[in-house]
Amino acid sequence: MNEKAIIAIPMGDPAGIGPEITVKSLASEKIYEECKPVVVGDASVLRKAIAITQTGLEINTIENPEDGKFEHGTIDVIDLQNIDIEEMKYGEVQAQCGKAAFEYIQHTVKLATEGSVQAMATTPINKESLKAAKVPYIGHTEMLESLTDTKDPLTMFQVRNMRIFFLTRHLSLKDAIDQMTKERVKDYLIRCDKALQRLGVEKRHFAVAGLNPHSGENGLFGMEEVNEIKPGIEAAVAEGISAVGPVPADSVFFQALQGKYDAVLSLYHDQGHIAAKMTDFHKTISITNGLPFLRTSVDHGTAFDIAGKNIASSESMEECIHLAAQYAPSFTRETMA
Repeated sequence: MNEKAIIAIPMGDPAGIGPEITVKSLASEKIYEECKPVVVGDASVLRKAIAITQTGLEINTIENPEDGKFEHGTIDVIDLQNIDIEEMKYGEVQAQCGKAAFEYIQHTVKLATEGSVQAMATTPINKESLKAAKVPYIGHTEMLESLTDTKDPLTMFQVRNMRIFFLTRHLSLKDAIDQMTKERVKDYLIRCDKALQRLGVEKRHFAVAGLNPHSGENGLFGMEEVNEIKPGIEAAVAEGISAVGPVPADSVFFQALQGKYDAVLSLYHDQGHIAAKMTDFHKTISITNGLPFLRTSVDHGTAFDIAGKNIASSESMEECIHLAAQYAPSFTRETMA
């Protein structure tokens, strides 16, 4: 039986729903059955979140993850003491909150890089708050890329039994199409296969989604599949990757949910996001592959409009921690080639 992994949870933007969904998640006994959670954050903010959510949890401040009690009913917290709780206002962009959120990530990356924790499960941060604090990153991926010196990390969504990788991310559709080259398709399929290996997935059969209606119908509705996508798949197959496609996007995700494919390579941002979130919005979890450590994340924002009101659901955060605990025992820490 595998030893339960220590999962670090950076608290996120203190003015958002991160602290609330963190304490709500850690009110679940099931989380402690699966892993050893440690929060990296501010104890005063968490105490306020406990009062708001009426979860009745206790705070145990610690210096190092191994000092945690890991007992249901107690939250083990590495307290960075970087928030003036009297000045903090829920639902507002504040420089102190952006700065604090970044510092939680920094400290968690340090713990994960050292091997003090086996994975990190991240809560939402706010781009405007980061900007107000003059933090030079717009989001988690960019932070982690820089802090770990990782080039072009892979994003994978998991919802139920469906895994989705993304060939392109934050680009206009026109610019994304320009990135759909046979060389990139081949490279990504090889990297996606390696990513699943690191997560301990033994069976790895990929489908590549089509771009045009019916995957272009052999050039009737566009030549991208003929000239770039299919040759890229064939080149990856020649390298030993189990992959098929392009499979029309209106059916490939349904087929993956039915178990026909172990993962789908989505060609652009919304193609895969829509498929995942229509399947189950709250249980769509992002996994960043290519880092020296395992990182899972909720795929929603800070929800400033409902922060501090005990409205936010912790379902996504609980799933985020669950997946970190699921993959951590078999995750290999060597850097991807």
